[in-house]
Amino acid sequence: MSIKITGTGSYIPNRIEKNVEFHQHAFLNADGSSIDYPNEVIVEKFKAITGISERRYADNELVSSDLGFLAAQKAIDDANIDPESIDYIICAHNFGDVKHNTIQSDILPCLAARIKHKLGIKNPKCVAYDILFGCPGWVEGIIQAQAYIKAGMAKRCLVIGTETLSRVVDKHDRDSMIYSDGAGASIVEISETEGGILAHESASFTHDEVYYLFFGNSYNKDLCRDTRYIKMHGRKIYEFALTNVAKAMKDCLDKSGIDISEVKKVLIHQANEKMDEAIIKRFYRLYKTKAPEGIMPMSIHKLGNSSVATVPTLFDLIRNKKLNDHKINKGDVIIFASVGAGMHINAITYRY
Repeated sequence: MSIKITGTGSYIPNRIEKNVEFHQHAFLNADGSSIDYPNEVIVEKFKAITGISERRYADNELVSSDLGFLAAQKAIDDANIDPESIDYIICAHNFGDVKHNTIQSDILPCLAARIKHKLGIKNPKCVAYDILFGCPGWVEGIIQAQAYIKAGMAKRCLVIGTETLSRVVDKHDRDSMIYSDGAGASIVEISETEGGILAHESASFTHDEVYYLFFGNSYNKDLCRDTRYIKMHGRKIYEFALTNVAKAMKDCLDKSGIDISEVKKVLIHQANEKMDEAIIKRFYRLYKTKAPEGIMPMSIHKLGNSSVATVPTLFDLIRNKKLNDHKINKGDVIIFASVGAGMHINAITYRY
């Protein structure tokens, strides 16, 4: 018996926001002063660091729970299950439902309950709750689903990661170009076949690192001081992730008993191309070897950073042969890994 992901689904918004759209933005320094060079230079430097050339924004009438529902419905169909048989719905997000052109986060009721309602599930024993764990939320949701199943509390779980980060960004902050919207979902259940989740690792660094990502004021000092936007200390996050994510991945792989040579893909949170590449290099260096060509699929170039949605969306795209030449074959060992606000880190070793 094993615990496997038997179905996946994703929702990638239709609206494409290309880098050129930011040429007209009024980007400012943190102190509110003007930046000395033109937006074309700002955008070009941004692309060189992050790899992002475009990102996806949700349609105005949709909120995070809508995106999560659409991804969840696809995962249920893919797994070919009766939604009434789901024991837990775990929804990872960071900001709840934020309507277009508003600033208020709505999490009453929780997004998981809203998605269960949209799915039309009547079974009251299907427990629906949210998880706030930064960008690693979906990965942590998979870990929690496994724990419920191993404890005999569930046989089947639905884990969702959904976010509309485009609605909580400061348009005067260059970092706003990183963020995007999207949703990914997975069915996790008992399987009679071998493989599935082999090991996992989670950690929360909250002493010096807790506010590397935070809510802060706009760089435009003329805007309301009571309104907050997502902010980050990019350099500190980069340095933190480079060491700690690589170590968590190694600890997770070592727990599984799998040799590094068996790993076929590493699906890491799509936060920043240069950072992810550096993490992979550091990870393989811990085993005194080099990362194989094509080991780390990337979706950030076209989809941006959609937080909790990046890893499940990436997995779904590969499973459905929609990401370049990347594929996962039966028996392949893959690693899921993420880092984000908290600062939280996690990883899963998984045999497909």
